Amino acid sequence: MEIIDLINPESVIPNLKVTSKKQALQELSKKIGALVDQEERVIFDLLLEREKLGTTGVGDGIAIPHGKLDSLDKLCGLFARLERPVEFDAIDERPVDLIFLLLAPESAGADHLKALARVSRLLRDKAVCDKLRGSDTAEALYSLLTEQTENRAA
Repeated sequence: MEIIDLINPESVIPNLKVTSKKQALQELSKKIGALVDQEERVIFDLLLEREKLGTTGVGDGIAIPHGKLDSLDKLCGLFARLERPVEFDAIDERPVDLIFLLLAPESAGADHLKALARVSRLLRDKAVCDKLRGSDTAEALYSLLTEQTENRAA
């Protein structure tokens, strides 16, 4: 499972303007809902339920909200770089400015965990995150996110 299998250029938001965790999750739900033809409210509720189990703010300004939907037929992702960091109840108590949303079909099984691990590995790379924070176009962000796949394959 590679990042390029999860996102496309349309699923990258370069400067998301939000002021809270809840608003970020709402906006991300709206965007991914339109991309995968799913109801925004269903996705938003799923993400809120997941957050109740424990924060998806993994530290270092990064959050990876995720969940499973019956009505999906494949794994899909959405990446957003926030215009300004927001409080996200992250494990290190620092605000979040990079969010990678991941949705999987209920039947995804281990593929969901593999995709989460892949996203986590990518975003643990400080150099990658620095480049993501320094880019402000969807094209540049998409290229940075997916070039890691190409580099590993080479």
